[in-house]
Amino acid sequence: QLQLVESGGGFVQPGGSLRLSCAASGFTLRYYAIGWFRQAPGKEREGVSCISTNGGAEDYLDSVKGRFTISRDNAKNTVYLRMNSLAPEDTAVYYCARIQFRYNRCATRENAYDTWGQGTQVTVSS
Repeated sequence: QLQLVESGGGFVQPGGSLRLSCAASGFTLRYYAIGWFRQAPGKEREGVSCISTNGGAEDYLDSVKGRFTISRDNAKNTVYLRMNSLAPEDTAVYYCARIQFRYNRCATRENAYDTWGQGTQVTVSS
């Protein structure tokens, strides 16, 4: 059974940090690009970052560049999103997703991904 499970979300004050994890099961992670998306209250889901099979990272939001870092540990079947200097605007449910086909490039379109996690809530507030 294909599955992605996010963890690591929580409540943090502005300027704080969190590291999200996306644990994969039911497939071999190293063959797939993995993306992180987020959905803030009342807004559409948006792509945050993606990591390719060779470890190349793409950031899709100017607002997170320099603050968020995506990485992967294929041995642990896990992708991470390190988030520093968090701001209230980063409050959202964060999702990870698997690209549809092996070795496909990262993409911003949601329909390029075929497996999604349940999401983890990140709340940034003083």
